[in-house]
Amino acid sequence: MAERCGWCGTDPLYVAYHDHEWGVPERDARALWEKLVLDGFQAGLSWITILKKRDNFRAAFEGFRPEVIARWGEDDIARLLADPGIIRSRSKIEATIGNARAYLTIAEREGFDQFLWRYLDGRPLQNRFATKAEVPTATPLSERISKDLKKAGFRFCGPTITYAFMEAVGMVNDHIVTCPAHGRVAALG
Repeated sequence: MAERCGWCGTDPLYVAYHDHEWGVPERDARALWEKLVLDGFQAGLSWITILKKRDNFRAAFEGFRPEVIARWGEDDIARLLADPGIIRSRSKIEATIGNARAYLTIAEREGFDQFLWRYLDGRPLQNRFATKAEVPTATPLSERISKDLKKAGFRFCGPTITYAFMEAVGMVNDHIVTCPAHGRVAALG
């Protein structure tokens, strides 16, 4: 009998995320940016914490519209630091504002989606791991993308965060081969 990837446990929110979002190739530039920001907020926390607060984040960050967030200043930071529905980290909030500015520069130059997907020639990497233990937390590719994101002005995007992001947005298919989602996600690539 096929089993889901063990990391998602039995929480219905986590199971739904695993079954319908995680690993599905994302091509929308704004959605990619949102996910990268949320992965940055996850640093030091569990993903389920972010997932449970995702709607609050979307409201607080006005739909994760980089063109809006890039103009934010100290009043917006203070508002977010007072919002109990999100992770209230000044450094992560300030990084999000800076990341919005970096996103806009990349978007104007080549498109944020193009910037990310060019590392894989537009095609997700199809891994065939048999166990969770085989799945890496970072790779030479995530190190390269992380370095290039940082060079472009991004923060909270180290190689481990970048690899988790790549898994989440389907740049790599890290569903274990016995997971029902593995073949479904592979077919989307």
